[in-house]
Amino acid sequence: MSNSTTSYSSFTSQSYSSSSNGVGNSYSEATVSDPSGTTIHRTSQEAGQPAVSETTRLPAGGTAAVGGGADSGRRIEDVTDADREYEERMEDEYAKREGGA
Repeated sequence: MSNSTTSYSSFTSQSYSSSSNGVGNSYSEATVSDPSGTTIHRTSQEAGQPAVSETTRLPAGGTAAVGGGADSGRRIEDVTDADREYEERMEDEYAKREGGA
């Protein structure tokens, strides 16, 4: 019996630019996939503004990790618990006002 490893790699790229009244915008995206996951590089630029780049890494079978860009401090977080706590506090406040709790 022999050990064999199957490997693959894939690359796609797209870009576009547009202009209206002499004002242009551009966008590009490149995607690279291999057995370890997928990496997506995006760059966009509005006329007169600096380019904004973002890299998203999607590990095979995992969740996304986003980095780069002009606002790399951005993050996605689950606000379900915060929403639930807010709703509970509001219900308590209304109940107090109505003479309940």
